[in-house]
Amino acid sequence: MPHSQTSAPRDSQVGGVRLARGASPWLLPTVATAAVSLLRARRSGVAKAVAVPATALAAGMLWFFRDPEREIAQGRVISPADGVVQSIMPWKDGRTRVAIFMSPLNVHVNRAPLSGTVTSVEHIPGGFVPAFNKESENNERVVWHFDTELGDIEMIQIAGAVARRIVPYIPQGTKVEQGDRIGLIRFGSRVDIYLPEGVEVAVEVGQKTVAGVTRIDRD
Repeated sequence: MPHSQTSAPRDSQVGGVRLARGASPWLLPTVATAAVSLLRARRSGVAKAVAVPATALAAGMLWFFRDPEREIAQGRVISPADGVVQSIMPWKDGRTRVAIFMSPLNVHVNRAPLSGTVTSVEHIPGGFVPAFNKESENNERVVWHFDTELGDIEMIQIAGAVARRIVPYIPQGTKVEQGDRIGLIRFGSRVDIYLPEGVEVAVEVGQKTVAGVTRIDRD
């Protein structure tokens, strides 16, 4: 099935590397500081001292906000996030929650786990407890609902101690194809997806996932 182009964000590129939409507030100041300090390094000892850490920080930012193209996998439900499966928990209503922990080294762009229509995008204020802490369920988060062939699918982007900004790319009412980019969590954190009752989980705790590539459910 072809992937929709209308919902995909317009991202920038540096040196052929695709960068995530929503990265500019962090990238521009660090890249500008690195560029200026490098230009002045030959004439200024202070600029030379600043150039090395500034360049390293700019390179780190470029790495953190990379947004590689992916060949989207086949399957009913695919991972919305790069990371490691932190927990798999049966829910009272029969659903199963799969929590994926995203470290600062992971790609931070999240993708639609199924094709469907975004029926709700709700921002909920909260704290910034580390994502591996149980109390992180009360953190700043964005709750998504998708109307899909499996019914309503809920996905939650959760901010952490470092990730203090979630950037949704698309609004309520948008039709998405499986694997479309839907949002960014700056510097990682956690993404939860709730599988409907009767859908068997294919991943296990500790397993690495790749957004748009790793299948979450089993036939």
